[in-house]
Amino acid sequence: MLIGTRYIAESPWPETFLGQLYLASSWVGHFGFLVFGLYILCLFPLTFVVPNFKLFRVLGVLASTIGLTVLLLDTQAYQELNLHLNPIVWELLLSDDKNAINAKWQTLFVLVPIIFFVQLALAEWVWRKQRKLSHKRIGRPIAAVFFIGFIFSHLIYIWADATFYNPITNQRANFPLSYPMTAKTFLERQGWFDRAEYQQRIERGDANSEVLAYPLEVLQINKNKSKNYNLLVVMVENLRADSMTPDAMPTLHEFAEQNQNFSQHLSSGNDNSAAFGLFYGIPATYSASVRHFETEPLFIQQLMYRNYDLGLFSGNDFSASIYNDTIFHNRDEGQTDVESKSDRGAVKSWQQWLTNETNKSWFSVVHLMQMQQFEDHVDNISNKDAKSVLQKAYVTSTSKIDQSISQILDTLKEQQLLDNTVVVITSDHGWEFNETKTNSWGANSNYSKYQLQVPMVIHWPNKPAHEYTHVTSHFDLSVTLMQDLLGVTSNPVDFSSGKNLFDPSKRRWTMAGDAREFALISSNEITVLDRYGNYKVYNHDYRRERDAKPKLSVIMQGLSETKRFYAQD
Repeated sequence: MLIGTRYIAESPWPETFLGQLYLASSWVGHFGFLVFGLYILCLFPLTFVVPNFKLFRVLGVLASTIGLTVLLLDTQAYQELNLHLNPIVWELLLSDDKNAINAKWQTLFVLVPIIFFVQLALAEWVWRKQRKLSHKRIGRPIAAVFFIGFIFSHLIYIWADATFYNPITNQRANFPLSYPMTAKTFLERQGWFDRAEYQQRIERGDANSEVLAYPLEVLQINKNKSKNYNLLVVMVENLRADSMTPDAMPTLHEFAEQNQNFSQHLSSGNDNSAAFGLFYGIPATYSASVRHFETEPLFIQQLMYRNYDLGLFSGNDFSASIYNDTIFHNRDEGQTDVESKSDRGAVKSWQQWLTNETNKSWFSVVHLMQMQQFEDHVDNISNKDAKSVLQKAYVTSTSKIDQSISQILDTLKEQQLLDNTVVVITSDHGWEFNETKTNSWGANSNYSKYQLQVPMVIHWPNKPAHEYTHVTSHFDLSVTLMQDLLGVTSNPVDFSSGKNLFDPSKRRWTMAGDAREFALISSNEITVLDRYGNYKVYNHDYRRERDAKPKLSVIMQGLSETKRFYAQD
């Protein structure tokens, strides 16, 4: 329990009395249960096979020494990484790499003999004093304290989990091997719990209210460096980078050649969560907190401060929750959000809106959905290879998308707006036709280039046409807009996980993923980690390298990136 106070010291202190009461009861109950579990599973069975009391005491001392050593290592992992022991942490511990964290952990083993001899002395003292202690009858009161603490902490957590009482639920992972009890099925049967309402609150982010520090520091802005340009973002669903060919998409291909084309651009995810990284510039692991606190993307906040008009147009009315519930959740009066059921309707509505715009600066998003229904263009598949049929239908859809893009660009030219408008054309993620030979079709199944590599074409007034071949990421767009359009002079580290798109300096890795897992893509390999610390390493052909060990320095940086924008209280 004394060692366990390190977890309390490294965790945010609960602000409410009920949260503090839960912390105290779970501290007492949980560590009491861990010791009891160790005794029942390990020591109690030995009483039937080890007749010698002295030998049994030595075995008990060994068991407790091992337990305390593992606990010390876990507290160190929690202090340094905010993680409990898991496969990645063990890799770091046992690695031959020489780094500060590894060195600190190695020094903990110096304490092992000290712990052993202290335990041995305590065992001898308790054995000699057990008769005197038994006469004082202190065992039952002490056991009652542990038992009440254990039961009370789990009962109060059941209530907190059902009511989203975050001062308690945020403590669920404070202690190792902690699995607080929930009883939603039982509560539902009693009529005390509404599962539909509970699910709605989860989707709103009520289940995770870790305070977001976004940005980490107050933004520094040089108004003299800001540009009075309009901003148009054209977001195409499911568009692969290699679709931008002269035959399939002649308009976009020509536009890319005449402007800034980032040919090695990677999405920040392989599903709808990729849009979160594009607009916010940080990983989707923060999406629940962003949704709960209704935090807008920083560059949209800055545009609104400058009184930009905002127009939002979508081929499906932004039906994905990442748009309606998060990115564009806060909509003030005067912002235009036209409901459309097709790309044609969205483009037409955008054209009408643009015609009514005055000399005031504007920001608009045109969301094209044609690629989401590309299977509608599948013809007769009898006696044909399914892959080639799907690819043909996909190409047909890209041509229709190209026509929509052509209409948008023609409108800007007709109204003579290209000279003072930044135009961004990109996609949320790619689409695979089993090129990795892993039975992967579509998206959200792996982190190969087929699902991550997407177009990123920018028209920036007065910038020369150029093809940029360095690796870029969705995280970079918000940094570029903040710095080059809005005059933000703060270090990008303070408000994003990316860097300026036009910065060609090599990066060690880039990240993609969602709230469940994330991938770190480096020049040599792709490392996929889940929230439990399990990892898999792939090469760039997406073949599993079972004997490969991840670069631990990269892993630690990636883990840090998923947590550093949370406020540290």
